[in-house]
Amino acid sequence: MSILSSVSRMAARYAANRARYRSERALLSLPIELRKDIGWPEIVIDAQNGPRICRAP
Repeated sequence: MSILSSVSRMAARYAANRARYRSERALLSLPIELRKDIGWPEIVIDAQNGPRICRAP
């Protein structure tokens, strides 16, 4: 395993996380009624860690 492959893997993970957060922000900007219609999970406010998405098991 070379340094280049490690950096490449970290860059890919970073890009995937940014895309996921960008999608979540777009969905969270929708009205609550529309989010319920498409089945987007509820937001749980955690005082210690901030808002988190509640995923159904």
